[in-house]
Amino acid sequence: MILPTKYLTADRSLIVVGAEIIKVLTETPRSVSEVWERVTASRTPHAAPLTYDWFLLAITLLYAIGTLDMRNGLLAIVSGAKQ
Repeated sequence: MILPTKYLTADRSLIVVGAEIIKVLTETPRSVSEVWERVTASRTPHAAPLTYDWFLLAITLLYAIGTLDMRNGLLAIVSGAKQ
């Protein structure tokens, strides 16, 4: 689920979906719906379909490992160590 396996392709693994989310957020913090739209638009036509619940699981994973945070209603990448 988190990492690809022989039964789960890389484009469906949460770590790869999380990387796509981080790629969208490198420029500026964005709303969840804007990140969703950009991630789904940037996926290749041959990639496995991304459902909204799978997208939210990837966001939850990134939040749990301290990579994402919510600031003023926008998703943002955490930079540096928390103080």
